[in-house]
Amino acid sequence: GHSEAVAFYAEKSALRMGIDHHKVDHFKRIVLLHDIGKIGVRDNILLKPDHLDAHEWEIIKTHRVLGEQILKPMITDPQLLAIVRNHHERFDGKGYPDGLSRDQIPLLVAIVTAADSYDAMTSNRSYRKALSREQAMEQLINNRGTQFNPDVVDTFLAILREEQSNIPSFDHTKE
Repeated sequence: GHSEAVAFYAEKSALRMGIDHHKVDHFKRIVLLHDIGKIGVRDNILLKPDHLDAHEWEIIKTHRVLGEQILKPMITDPQLLAIVRNHHERFDGKGYPDGLSRDQIPLLVAIVTAADSYDAMTSNRSYRKALSREQAMEQLINNRGTQFNPDVVDTFLAILREEQSNIPSFDHTKE
């Protein structure tokens, strides 16, 4: 359910931010694959019920580049590949794998970053319980301008507030 949730939130945000609906259709499909590189990470690390040590964390971080390598033979649009590679970049430049910041991060990537983070925060993990919707929204606000693009946060929060009753629940047990 994680990829479906991220694609749902990202699609709504992209449309609200004025991205052409034809481009959003391709965008949504690639968002469904944003974590495909995790197939190259061992389950004992990916599903570890405790916090990762530094070495394990470095291995997890490789999933972005692995995903790009998996999709590169089939996806020729560099903007779409950037979604897979760069969805853990931060607005303040402290993300990875490339340390991009501000305008270096394409808008579509920034949208996925916020949607991915929100869904991760509101989902139970083996090492922590899910945050409430309100707590996750507060985290987006608190990290607006540091981790997240401020315009993306503002748009995403507006969508969450306006469409509270129209947001489906996603089954995260399939992951």
